[in-house]
Amino acid sequence: MSGPKTCSFLCSRREVFFSMAELLYRLGRLSARRAWLFIISWLAVLGLAGAAFAVFGGTLSSTMTIPGTETERVADELTEQLGDVGGISATVVFGSEDGSAFSAEQQGDITDALAELTSQNNVSDVIDPFETNAQRDDQAQEIMDGREQIDAGKQQLVDGQAQLDAAATELEAGQTQLDAAIEQAQAAGFYEASVDQFDAQQAQIDAGLAEIDTQQATIDENTALLAEQEEQLGFGERLMDAASEISLVSTDGATALGLITFDSELLDIPGDTKTAIADELDAIDIDGVTVDYSSSITTSTDGLLGVGELIGVLLAGIVLLVLFRSFLPATLPIVSSIIGVGVGVAGSLAFSGVVDMTSVTPILGVMLGLAVGIDYTLFIVQRHRRQLAAGMDLHESIGLANGTSGNAVLFAGSTVLVALLALNVSGIPFLGVMGTVGAVCVFISVLIAVSLTPALLALLGKRVLSRKARANIGHESHTLPPARAMRTSRAVVMLIVATLGLLIVAIPALSMRLGLPDGSSEPADSTQYRTYTTIAEEFGAGQNGTLLVTATLPAPVAEEDELETQADLADQLLAVDGVVAVAPIGVSDSSDYFAFQVIPVDGPSSESTGALVHELRDSSPLAGNIELGVAGSASGNIDISEKLADVLPLYLAVVIGLSLIILILVFRSLLVPVIATAGYVLSLLAAFGAMVAVYQWGWLGALFGVTDPGPLLNFAPIIIMGVLFGLAMDYQLFLVSGMREAYIHGVPAKAAVMSGLRSGRAVVTAAAIIMIAVFGGFVFSHLAIVRPLGFGLAVGVLFDAFVVRMMLVPALMHLFGKSVWWLPRWLDRILPSVDVEGSALERSHPMHAADPHDTSDGAAPAAAAPESSER
Repeated sequence: MSGPKTCSFLCSRREVFFSMAELLYRLGRLSARRAWLFIISWLAVLGLAGAAFAVFGGTLSSTMTIPGTETERVADELTEQLGDVGGISATVVFGSEDGSAFSAEQQGDITDALAELTSQNNVSDVIDPFETNAQRDDQAQEIMDGREQIDAGKQQLVDGQAQLDAAATELEAGQTQLDAAIEQAQAAGFYEASVDQFDAQQAQIDAGLAEIDTQQATIDENTALLAEQEEQLGFGERLMDAASEISLVSTDGATALGLITFDSELLDIPGDTKTAIADELDAIDIDGVTVDYSSSITTSTDGLLGVGELIGVLLAGIVLLVLFRSFLPATLPIVSSIIGVGVGVAGSLAFSGVVDMTSVTPILGVMLGLAVGIDYTLFIVQRHRRQLAAGMDLHESIGLANGTSGNAVLFAGSTVLVALLALNVSGIPFLGVMGTVGAVCVFISVLIAVSLTPALLALLGKRVLSRKARANIGHESHTLPPARAMRTSRAVVMLIVATLGLLIVAIPALSMRLGLPDGSSEPADSTQYRTYTTIAEEFGAGQNGTLLVTATLPAPVAEEDELETQADLADQLLAVDGVVAVAPIGVSDSSDYFAFQVIPVDGPSSESTGALVHELRDSSPLAGNIELGVAGSASGNIDISEKLADVLPLYLAVVIGLSLIILILVFRSLLVPVIATAGYVLSLLAAFGAMVAVYQWGWLGALFGVTDPGPLLNFAPIIIMGVLFGLAMDYQLFLVSGMREAYIHGVPAKAAVMSGLRSGRAVVTAAAIIMIAVFGGFVFSHLAIVRPLGFGLAVGVLFDAFVVRMMLVPALMHLFGKSVWWLPRWLDRILPSVDVEGSALERSHPMHAADPHDTSDGAAPAAAAPESSER
């Protein structure tokens, strides 16, 4: 009973995966026969996607936020309590070309130029640096005048008190004299006769004393009032001193900062508004004055492809030309990938009106769409070329290539999809959207590869081969000789060199810091870089990373005590290590909520600023149960980076777990998945190490356009982790599946390693070089935020394809021998049979030789072989 049941179960498993390969085979032949129908259909889909984007596409965000962070909580609280004081602003830097102070005429022109910006949409106000500085000077002068007035008042009170004391002394002397006269009159017996005179004198003295008491009360009252005014003035002086390092005009008067405030968050501002503001700023023409502006204005989502990206695609084309030795087949993967990218990216962006997307979201889709689109098409085209060169009929070869390599492409694409969609488990919305858009582009690339590629191959016919190859169709030179096992000593050397090399490159990853790029990471000749560096040089690096600090009191304070409370809080904040200046920016109507602008010592991406944010938060509550909150762009970047760093281990565990399960399923082995996964981790760590060395340490910075090293792009590691996983599994599949196939067909285990390596390394090498070229093109992107992402992916593919898959994995599989394919019987029985290479289909459709000069359609596919032949 158990035998038939087992046979039925195994047969059903085979039929499921055989049917997928058969389905792709039939799809390939259908596409080849109806080539123009498929081509026109995909072009129509491309047009519909473009039209949908044009009609329904919304604004892409230039900021990245994570719901639930402390920064977002404080920002919402600020908006609720004080309005838009925490809103985003843009900075315009005006500089004197000759380094001299601005003339009165230049100051007037700058003021007028800034005032004209208020006519732009979404601009709520413009802060004039000269007017603001004049107001500060006036306030300082008022305090000085007030101090002089108080000092003068004190002197007047001192003089008045002295006069009053003298009068009181005189009255006391008069009283003494009167008392003595009365006493003498009484002794002489003529008091009664002089009593009226004595009473008059006493009344005069009493009136004088009463007047002195009145004047003393006035002096005491004025002294108290003056003391109160002096105290309030002291509070003002303390606040002025706390904010003394904050200025909009440099000390030499040659640099001025204009601030543009918006009536909504920057992510809600349309790109055309920012472009209009940038155009108006570029058009400012003031004699002897330069104009630069911050990255918040220059940040744009226009132009998904720049010169660097196009060069990357061009290099991919050159690789294909070298591989195929023919122009037409070399263009086929490029054309199909561009169509796939157009459909995937435009289709995804059509939903940007209802889903929040960042400016980097479509870039990831372009990267992956180009890279995997070219590679997946390459795998099918190369399989078809090899079959056609061996003498197979044209349409049969197209169908079989689609059913075998296309099946592998389908599986490989599925691994990438899983890795990208798993980004949604991070709980970080913008990252999940990026992963989803990337997955959509990969999915479209897979569909293009298995449906459009056969149609294009049919149009090319035998021109998919070079002239020399067409002349030798069916020649035995197209068959590889049997492989021989590598020497064990060579395997040991490869293992040691590969492992040590990757570990050494990975060392810098131990000091990896995460953050978002600021103006210092932009090209040195860009306006945003000049703005950032000018502010740092003339006003202090901390003014590029201003923090917003709030203080919530347990109970409201009286209106007359607000200034004292502000001064006390400002002094406490100024005493914190790493704070340069503190300025009050608002008090709530209930007088229990105070907000301050805090300027740190260093810029927003520095370690000291991160430490300052933590120290401020850890110091809460202050004495008196005063709760502190910290917000601002620098604080937000820190929160996002830390949240992403916390998610990394979980995501890595998910990816590694998926890797082990998928590879056990595919290769029916326990050691192969462990080797593959360990190799993936090594290449991932090496990629991180290389990124830290270049972008954080600044090694080879001039080569890669790194002007000022800083922390790594905070979401780059998790993106690279997911994408590299999918690509690593692709290369593992296309190399090791050939080894397994050879081993199953009786080739000794160690010889099977070399057999699979020889049969697959040419196409994997080309695919990896293409990946590196495409990703490498983004290293020199016009968008600074994209560069480390492209670098990490390019280096990761380099390490994984050429060091891990072609050195480390073959060496370990050779050393383990046939034990590498061991799988417990109980596990073998329950695992489904995954024929990713379509071997069953290949056996069911044996080669149909064709006349080399025959361009007609091939014979119909042979009938499927009986089930027993599969066993």
